[in-house]
Amino acid sequence: MKTIKFNINQLVRENVKDLQPYSSARDEYVSDGSEMIFLDANENPYENGVNRYPDPQQRSLKAILSEQKNISTECILLGNGSDEVLDLLFRAFCEPKVDNIITLPPTYGMYNVLANTNDIENRKVLLNDNFEPNVAKILDTVDHQTKMIFLCSPNNPTGNSFSEKSIVDILENFNGLVVIDEAYIDFSSQETWIGKIKEYPNLIITQTLSKAYGMAGIRLGLCYASKEVIGVLNKIKPPYNVNELTQRKALERVEDVASVQREVDNILQEREKILVALEEISFIEKIYKSDANFVLVKVDDANSRYNQLIGKGIVIRNRTTQPLCENTLRFTVGTTIENRKLIEALKSL
Repeated sequence: MKTIKFNINQLVRENVKDLQPYSSARDEYVSDGSEMIFLDANENPYENGVNRYPDPQQRSLKAILSEQKNISTECILLGNGSDEVLDLLFRAFCEPKVDNIITLPPTYGMYNVLANTNDIENRKVLLNDNFEPNVAKILDTVDHQTKMIFLCSPNNPTGNSFSEKSIVDILENFNGLVVIDEAYIDFSSQETWIGKIKEYPNLIITQTLSKAYGMAGIRLGLCYASKEVIGVLNKIKPPYNVNELTQRKALERVEDVASVQREVDNILQEREKILVALEEISFIEKIYKSDANFVLVKVDDANSRYNQLIGKGIVIRNRTTQPLCENTLRFTVGTTIENRKLIEALKSL
């Protein structure tokens, strides 16, 4: 392994280095389960299940994730969806109007939105024809102000996972932060990169409960990184960014490993059925390999086919405006009945 000259202090914004995080009532006194009278946080004292502030460090939930992922709780940060986690990364490490990031279109659109919101230059390096990172061009695009490179793997909207070699080459030759967005990792044949965090101090992993865990409505994003990186993010995160109801529901779901795995297995089985059925659709010109819970296909006229499916009561995603994705449609894997209706509708067009 190549040793990179990585120093977290060279990446953190100067104002963040000196920042003293807000200390909330629930940071100053952490309950040990004893019966106590809480008169410290100016809360309504009448119990209704949510009258108290939530745990600002989500300790119970992190304890379960720590055990499942085999990583210290000091290396975990939870956010109000992955989008908040990503925004925290921008605000902690990127100086507005000075620094830049690198993204690899076609990819998740929020990276660009957050770059614009935080006034950070987004240097876009297109994936190659196989939807793999162009490592040489990425590294050639890096300069002294490049703070982060975003890799979405499995990638949205293409569905493929990036090769291990491509990711390692970037990790070992870039002195900034490499953020691997693993929103779809539970559907992938590849393993998560969480186990590599000790090996690569510049590695950050983001995950979510929105996909495999079926909890898009509660908005919970997960971040795994070195304790030094997580320590910086904890400085600037809002004290109660994950509410009580979200923490309870997430804990309940994360502990139910069997149900989650059963649903993932069903989705993977349905994905294979869809891939086979799509081969018979005459206007589909190409079916892309998927390592996620969706399938990207190239058709004769994406706009027309999208509108036809809307007319049949089926909403899909038209990705034709994305780089390298002209005339493509993205189908999320639904239930057995939903998938059957999709295929029937496609055959009838």
